[in-house]
Amino acid sequence: MDKLITFAVPCYNSAAYMEHCVDTLLQGGDDIEIILVDDGSTKDDTPAICDRYQEQYPDIVRAIHQPNGGHGEGVNQGLRNARGQYYKVVDSDDWVDVPSLHKALDKLRQFEKDGKPIDMMVCNYVYEHAETNTQRVMHYRNVFPRNRVFNWDQIGRFRPSQYLLMHSVIYRTQMLRDCGLELPKHTFYVDNIFVYQPLPSVKNIYYLDVDLYRYFIGRSDQSVNEKVMVTRVDQQLRVTYQMIDSHDLNLVSQQHKKLGRYMFSYLAMMMAISSIFLVIDGTPEALGKRTQLWEYLRGVDSGIYHKMKYRAVSAFTAFPGYQGRRLSVGLYRLARKIYKFN
Repeated sequence: MDKLITFAVPCYNSAAYMEHCVDTLLQGGDDIEIILVDDGSTKDDTPAICDRYQEQYPDIVRAIHQPNGGHGEGVNQGLRNARGQYYKVVDSDDWVDVPSLHKALDKLRQFEKDGKPIDMMVCNYVYEHAETNTQRVMHYRNVFPRNRVFNWDQIGRFRPSQYLLMHSVIYRTQMLRDCGLELPKHTFYVDNIFVYQPLPSVKNIYYLDVDLYRYFIGRSDQSVNEKVMVTRVDQQLRVTYQMIDSHDLNLVSQQHKKLGRYMFSYLAMMMAISSIFLVIDGTPEALGKRTQLWEYLRGVDSGIYHKMKYRAVSAFTAFPGYQGRRLSVGLYRLARKIYKFN
């Protein structure tokens, strides 16, 4: 580990916007590493741009070209090759706030100087809405202590719309490797696995209250666009099934009650997302898949199943009948309008 941090940037036909992302990361200095993973791009100059950055900044940037494997394999490839003590994924259409980046790196350098590395740093992220030219900051001041290292027993309660996302976390690289993180290929929405699966392996945390990550929302082909999500609902299901299988939430709760409560809430949110887009699809096949998903959860843990179906955010997606499904979709779209989450 000869670098402080590795930033992995999965790139797929990203020529129109990736340079803005990379240019903000380059402001981090010589002890950072940027791995540009060209994921089989063929429609534009993405491969050439990756190579150009490597030639211009040989001590900072590495370009890796791979056959198309999807976003998850881009993250996997970055983790396999990372030389940084810490690891963060930045999507090629997003970017970082440079002053906040300097503050985050300064803090990580201090941990390294003191010989006390942390497993996870959390920073705020900002939804950048292209259509309305508005911003929405997602912070964790109500959840995490500030200005000190802490553990899961010392956190507060997350709000219903408040989650740790890939955009907000910086993980210790070896911790990710030790917990066996491997994201599925050819699958969108794997950032949920990336941020969820390692959590029980995290022993110490630091929350830096800066707006580091800028999350762009508004491209018509973006994976979080509603119409796109309906067409890719099978990939959302694949992610949700893997998250169900990744941990015994009862065991997690026995070890860390507050972490178990948060992970239950996160999985309930994933069940809700998968269910609502199957309802929006509305075909008999899609509705059958919704039933199969819930029955799978019941088979894994009937107690978790009942809590999620009747006493969690996912309950609003389980109303019976045609009118119940219409109500579920209406509530989802109202929540999306209020919270602007996609």
